[in-house]
Amino acid sequence: MKENVWTKTILSCYRYLERVCSSIDKLVESKALASFYVCSSNFSSSNVINVADKLIELSERKKTLINLKVLTTKVLKKCDRLHAQILIERYIEKDKSDEIALRHNIPIRSYFRKIYSAEKEFSSILTKLGFSDGKLSEFLANEKWIIEVYSRYSSFSREECFSINDYFLKKIALS
Repeated sequence: MKENVWTKTILSCYRYLERVCSSIDKLVESKALASFYVCSSNFSSSNVINVADKLIELSERKKTLINLKVLTTKVLKKCDRLHAQILIERYIEKDKSDEIALRHNIPIRSYFRKIYSAEKEFSSILTKLGFSDGKLSEFLANEKWIIEVYSRYSSFSREECFSINDYFLKKIALS
């Protein structure tokens, strides 16, 4: 199995978590307002149950995404300071590798060793906190957009993993 796939996935998706949560809030609001019209002639217990189920499903999704954001922040705080900074710059801020290396005054080859080491550390901390590959797969199973990013990283070589672009992430996060 390829190393650090969940690390790359979680960090790449992190910047979209708030936006997806906001979209969920808007969906909940529109579903709740639409449920107002489930009355009198439109009323049936299945309509009410369907609306309630959809609201619960959306609330659970939002809770999962908030928990993922909290988990990511917690893991980054436990990482070595330079490792955390490099991970943030690379995956969350989407800075280019050569810019990050220059900013931290490290040779590009050292940068790639550091990013690999940082990814390993992040992954190790996730596991220590009880979030193994299997647990993360289970925890995020209903977030199809995150699973799609995971699948993309899984199918790439190590070098190609650096090339998942922002357009792809925006497209699947907001679909």
